[in-house]
Amino acid sequence: MLNRRAMMLTAAAGVALSGKAWGQEAPPVADVEAAMRRATDFMTGKVAVRGGYVWSYLADFSRRWGEMEAYPTMIWTQAPGTPEMGQVFLDAWKATGDEAYYRAAEAAAGALVEGQHASGGWNYIIDFGGEESIRRWYETIGRNGWRLEEFQHYYGNATFDDHATVECGRFLLRLHLAKGDAKWRAPLDKAVSFILDSQYPVGGWPQRWPRMGEFRNHGKPDYTGYITLNDEVAEQNIDFLLLVLQQLKDERVREPIERAMRCFRDLQHVAPTPGWALQYTLDMKPAGARTYEPRAVVPHTTAAAIDKMLEFYRLTGDRSYLARLPEALDWLASVELPRERWSGDRNFLRHYEPETNRPIAVHRRGSNAQNGEYYADFDASNERGEKHIDLARLRARVAQTAALSPEEATKDSVLLGRGPSRLPDYVVTREVGGSDLNITAGPGHDGRIGAIVAELNAEGYWPQELRTTSHPYRGPGPAEPPPGFVDRGQVGDAWDTSPFTEPTGPIGISTGLYINNMSRLIAHVAKAKQA
Repeated sequence: MLNRRAMMLTAAAGVALSGKAWGQEAPPVADVEAAMRRATDFMTGKVAVRGGYVWSYLADFSRRWGEMEAYPTMIWTQAPGTPEMGQVFLDAWKATGDEAYYRAAEAAAGALVEGQHASGGWNYIIDFGGEESIRRWYETIGRNGWRLEEFQHYYGNATFDDHATVECGRFLLRLHLAKGDAKWRAPLDKAVSFILDSQYPVGGWPQRWPRMGEFRNHGKPDYTGYITLNDEVAEQNIDFLLLVLQQLKDERVREPIERAMRCFRDLQHVAPTPGWALQYTLDMKPAGARTYEPRAVVPHTTAAAIDKMLEFYRLTGDRSYLARLPEALDWLASVELPRERWSGDRNFLRHYEPETNRPIAVHRRGSNAQNGEYYADFDASNERGEKHIDLARLRARVAQTAALSPEEATKDSVLLGRGPSRLPDYVVTREVGGSDLNITAGPGHDGRIGAIVAELNAEGYWPQELRTTSHPYRGPGPAEPPPGFVDRGQVGDAWDTSPFTEPTGPIGISTGLYINNMSRLIAHVAKAKQA
């Protein structure tokens, strides 16, 4: 998720602002700041739509994408989208004092507030073209993305998936605190209320809220109301509420935090699969979700949950969060694949039947969203590893934390009013990729400051080879796969609008590349000014 981004260099990108080609030596801070400002002026002046952003654009802006192809009237809330752009603008303002960055952050916040759902949360997409436009998008591009089932139906509500709502809330909280500007407090409070209002009495959260009708896909029930751990829904909500508690002293979030932690603990399944699932029914039983996500206990979700139990012990001093971790660790050890079935360092399969511990294999047949389907069986003997877990390190972390007394464990507990600020001076301090395959699936890049400055092109952006693309919408797909069709996995036939990655692609503009380059330049400037 946080891989180094791809870059395609052009002849125009080889000279730094001062006219010197920088290699091992970093350019003067003034040149770095000038590059930052020129790149930002391009993004805010040429790329932004009402202050917001999608993920990537062809150089002539004839096509653009978030997780799927977007309309020119759209912006995206999923990373690396509008909230992350706002955060990096605030980072640049903090490092340089240049008010242009603060104005850019305000513009990004304004776009998010304009697109905030009445309930207080956010969808993945904000469409300034209005309700008719976004419905048309879902009925065409969205509906035909075979493997992106979350876009196949327009709910008209908000989502926690991919941190969409929480990242908007984090950004608004930081912007409000930056200058104490009260105009950002109302939408921030609305976002906090959304998280509190959507929480179930048992303590978990749905993926989407409020409930807005059912979408049954291939006969499977709508999953968006299930208690959701997938894509860190519960842990991100807890983390955000902890930030609200510490920074805003908002005591109304304390009990919901504690209830959510207990729910997370109690979702651990029983033997023979004492781990955690991706989602649960409201009576806390493992449930399926998208048609390629069967009802299962999941090793990588279990590993993440173990880490959260350790954090919850450090927050509370309550050893019940540690009590069943040995069971989970032993289960992980029992299902780790033999080395000959690893794929690189990926040593675990994804899905295990809760009652029997049988591995579940997921396949698909067909060629598009109309004629295709995913299905599961227990023929996993030829499946290779899909997820990496360093079990030895995980065991060591559990042992280290369990050795702490409650007093030692809680010395920095936010719940007890202790510890450092959870709001750092600089937020974007590591590479942001999210689900953007142009960033996460790209080759490495020379991240030296001189190279980054030199690679800014004459137009004012860092050129990105857009290897990930999609088929333009061309109508509903055929009822049968085209003759000779071979499924390549990421995408089906020419009617499938899902994104896919090619060996090469056109040069374009990348929001993720801008964010990641800026974060390195910001760190360099901040360090130089502290020296």
